[in-house]
Amino acid sequence: MLGIILQQQIPLPNAPIDTALTSSVNPTVNYLAIFLLLLISISFPVIALNISSFLRRTVFDPAKSTAYECGNDPVGDARDRYSVRYYIVAMLFLVFDVETVFLFPWAIIYDKLAIFGLIEMFLFIGILIVGYYYAWKKGALEWV
Repeated sequence: MLGIILQQQIPLPNAPIDTALTSSVNPTVNYLAIFLLLLISISFPVIALNISSFLRRTVFDPAKSTAYECGNDPVGDARDRYSVRYYIVAMLFLVFDVETVFLFPWAIIYDKLAIFGLIEMFLFIGILIVGYYYAWKKGALEWV
């Protein structure tokens, strides 16, 4: 029903506008679809959360309150030192993640950059390959 009302109000391109139809329609009808969408988008999460609060299990055991870290029980002090390998792997991830961030825009406009863009990207990838080779020779990629 709402679709029929909205289709009657929107004129087709290059079609004459029927002034009798547009003058007799209440302007608030134009906002009916927006209001309905807003009402549904607010009420759905509220209703879903209320229903889930009735269906969920409300018995809590002490195991639920304990600390949980990567599937292992926490042992020792929380301020223990991490191995340097953890930080090296994190830095390598950031380096190669940033590489992909720079490769995507280049791939989109590579035809506009011509030979200059091709040379610059080979230089960029070459520097990253040198860094990868250096990390490999230093043993940073050993997962022991």
